[in-house]
Amino acid sequence: MTAPRNSAVGEQGSDETAKAAKPHKSVKASGAARPESRLALVRRARRINRDLAEVYPYAHPELDFENPFQLLVATVLSAQTTDLRVNQTTPALFAAYPTPEDMAAADPEVLEQLIRPTGFFRAKAKSLLGLSAALRDRFGDEVPGRLKDLVTLPGVGRKTANVVLGNAFGVPGLTVDTHFGRLVRRWKWTEQEDPEKVETEIAALFPKSEWTMLSHRIIFHGRRVCHARKPACGACPIAPLCPSYGEGETDPDKAKKLLKYEMGGQPGQRLRPPADYPGRPAPPLGAAGAAGAPGAAE
Repeated sequence: MTAPRNSAVGEQGSDETAKAAKPHKSVKASGAARPESRLALVRRARRINRDLAEVYPYAHPELDFENPFQLLVATVLSAQTTDLRVNQTTPALFAAYPTPEDMAAADPEVLEQLIRPTGFFRAKAKSLLGLSAALRDRFGDEVPGRLKDLVTLPGVGRKTANVVLGNAFGVPGLTVDTHFGRLVRRWKWTEQEDPEKVETEIAALFPKSEWTMLSHRIIFHGRRVCHARKPACGACPIAPLCPSYGEGETDPDKAKKLLKYEMGGQPGQRLRPPADYPGRPAPPLGAAGAAGAPGAAE
């Protein structure tokens, strides 16, 4: 695999990255003098997307799955927890209930205990039982490949539906999770807070064919570099294009210590990552270090 620009494992915060970040100060100053035109916004947004594609050529959905049903269930479980914790929980879950029909017939208390590590397990169990029954009764035990059908399932909104459509059916969609929303606002692509409005405005900046991979790249960057509480600005390869540069740590050496997952030389979130993933697989539930894996709060 070709090494991503400025992003070899454990090498973020290099001199090259630091040099790239420095010119941003003048960009920010000049940008404050006059509003960015629509054309300039589109060009900057697409440049960020291209740069992220070089940094994360291996970007992918960070939930382990083998079929649309597994991805749907894993995405529902991922609410209010990490993909890592979901991936550590689903092997036993899918071994017990491999199909919607199997899960629909599950004993609620047994199901709750299986998914307990993901948090909010009672509400999630109710959603899983409901969506499994709906798949069994209304869709022939198959996950539908249309947005309008998916959002009728218990516990499934547009975000979950777009994850499933984009990654299990190849239908382009934007995944507006907390990371995605935070970054596109930091980059001044939108000022919207409502996820559907964010989705609409960001979709207008890019060709439809880019939507799914754009989502992966942004979420990857949000989890690894552009954190909510303390972004690693000094180790950010797109700092020259970011109007919010300086909100986080700008010292390259200090910023490098804030990097997470493969960017910080630590295990990723998947127990079974894609073949081109440059980091280490995550440990299974109960393994040494599993509970305190890096990025648990992100």
